[in-house]
Amino acid sequence: MKRCKMAMARLAALIVLYTSLGHIPSSLGVILRTTDKIVWANEFEPIELTCLIESISTNNPRIEWKKIKNGVPSYVYFQNKISGDLENRAQLREPANILIFNTSRADTAEYRCEVAAIEDQRDFDEILISLAVRVKPVVPRCSVPESVTVGTSTELRCLENEGFPASQYRWFHNNEELPQDPKTSQRFVNFSYIINPDTGSLVKRGKNVEKPTIATFIACLIKCRP
Repeated sequence: MKRCKMAMARLAALIVLYTSLGHIPSSLGVILRTTDKIVWANEFEPIELTCLIESISTNNPRIEWKKIKNGVPSYVYFQNKISGDLENRAQLREPANILIFNTSRADTAEYRCEVAAIEDQRDFDEILISLAVRVKPVVPRCSVPESVTVGTSTELRCLENEGFPASQYRWFHNNEELPQDPKTSQRFVNFSYIINPDTGSLVKRGKNVEKPTIATFIACLIKCRP
């Protein structure tokens, strides 16, 4: 009996030590984890945000999901049902994962899974997940001046603002791609221009400036950065 009391005292002391240091044995508290803290999805496709309960003693814990957009939280799973921006577009899957059936660009945000377990010594844990939704680019709009004075600079623009992440661009002259630096190509070594692949602009300068037309200059959208 004396040995049993001593063992119990040691266990109690150990629990107090772990608690004071912020370490709680898994059997005494709720612990969450996720397979991915940064998630990418394609627009209109399904995606699952994982909230895995590694340890818990409470039989019916309270599970909540919040969407955090521009620093403002809102419920998307509350009181055992999908709500807010995900209403009719998602479902909760065991143990606490949330499956979005068809993601939209508006779903890009941070999502926080919260689990409260009143019967556990550590009675609360949360996981923060960042979701980014890729959006396909659309046909870009081109801006070409009608006339240009020989020997002056001119700027050609090609832009689309639907794609996410921001699109990148390449320029072609008579169906031949313009290198980023004209000095690297014998074909364009006498050309003088500046290409910005991020904004879709091309500035052509110097004596080789000619009247630009859609036939001679074509901006081609090539990719959406992951």
